[in-house]
Amino acid sequence: MEKATSNAQKRKNFEFPHVFVLLFGIIVLVAILTHFIPAGEYERGETSDGRLEVIDGTYHAVERTTIDFFDVFQLFHKGIVEGADIIAFILIIGGTFGILNATRSIDSGFVWISNKLEGKEIIIIPIVMTLYSLGGATFGMSEETIPFVLISIPLALRMGFDSIVGVAMVLVGVYSGYAGAFLNPFTIGVAQGIAELPLFSGIGFRILIWLLYTGLGIAFVMFYAIKIKKDPIKSTMYHLDQSLNMENTDGVKLLHRHIFIIALFLLTIVSLAAGVMLFDWYIIEMSALFLIMGIIAGIVYGMRANQIAEKFVDGCKDIVLAAVSVGFAYGILVVLQETSTIDTILYTVSTWVKNLPTSFSAIGMYVVQIVMNFLVPSGSGQAALTMPIMTPLSDLTGVSRQTAVFAFQLGDAISNVFIPTSGIVMGSLAIAKISWIKWIRWLFPLIVIQYAIGAVLLIIAHQFIWTF
Repeated sequence: MEKATSNAQKRKNFEFPHVFVLLFGIIVLVAILTHFIPAGEYERGETSDGRLEVIDGTYHAVERTTIDFFDVFQLFHKGIVEGADIIAFILIIGGTFGILNATRSIDSGFVWISNKLEGKEIIIIPIVMTLYSLGGATFGMSEETIPFVLISIPLALRMGFDSIVGVAMVLVGVYSGYAGAFLNPFTIGVAQGIAELPLFSGIGFRILIWLLYTGLGIAFVMFYAIKIKKDPIKSTMYHLDQSLNMENTDGVKLLHRHIFIIALFLLTIVSLAAGVMLFDWYIIEMSALFLIMGIIAGIVYGMRANQIAEKFVDGCKDIVLAAVSVGFAYGILVVLQETSTIDTILYTVSTWVKNLPTSFSAIGMYVVQIVMNFLVPSGSGQAALTMPIMTPLSDLTGVSRQTAVFAFQLGDAISNVFIPTSGIVMGSLAIAKISWIKWIRWLFPLIVIQYAIGAVLLIIAHQFIWTF
């Protein structure tokens, strides 16, 4: 009896590491490992469209640069500087939503939706996730997910789910789209360009993959959501979600000004998608768009200029944890860049693939891309780093270039939803106050299934679809 009480007390005293503690631990670990990894670099050349690509066969050793005790603490500042664009974007989005939330327009819209879908709330999940997945599969939705996380969490809570469902609808949805990407210019487009393949070729097979991975992600999130809806206490986020103190919505009405602001928000989202796809908008343009929306929303609601400014600042305060988390995550990447170890890791694993039997080479490429995605979370960056090496390697090992691109596509996409070096993931989790360890524990079954299916699909593609 005493032993059971002792164990229960230990469980009660256990705390999940704060996101800063976790990231600090990873930075220290990576800094230590760089003392044992040889420093080396590939030469890089500029393509006709201005991209830097690795030149295969040019790997060479360089002078070792180590990260010492004092250097570790400088990495946080360097990481924040490196991730400044995304951090500024997050703060502006947070401020904008501070204004938007003060109007209670989105909240009123959620109450209206909840009333309309009473007893059928679960159908919101496949609808929302399919839209996000399409965003990932087509125009490479990525940084754009952060505003939607701010919307999806209160939506999920209003529907009787938890904050994990709110984050999962966005992240699992978007990165399921990446796994089955068929028109994504930042992953498939860059990779096929480097591999000298027709742009977006193999689209029919990739659409089937998109349907498979999107359906799998939706099923996983829905199964969990149904369980939480029946018994909210089963959620690991139950007590924290309860502390959010969702405001009493009794008597809340959807007024004309609320409808106008919701329409303004939807117009902003449409403009965002159009700007990204048609005019190559990125973080600066997206920030400006949301800032304009926030100011107009405040004016329509009847706020004075000072009130709009105050609500903007309040919104920034609420999201500062997410913003700084991005800087800490970038600190991990700075370690690898400053010590010239990324190229060494790529050279080592690509050499390993070269020595595999032909039948296993496609799987070897898949493993390489999985490993490299932890070090280079940017899809286009990973393609520019790995595909100049994987392309000639595929020719040597009897794997088609299309299969090599597919290995990149899956290896990049599946881990996107959980890697701690991703500012998008760590920022989104920080917004929801979900620890990375909790997220991994919840997501682990889906990750295993997706990786296993990916391996099977690669074998099918290698043997029957894109034969050498």
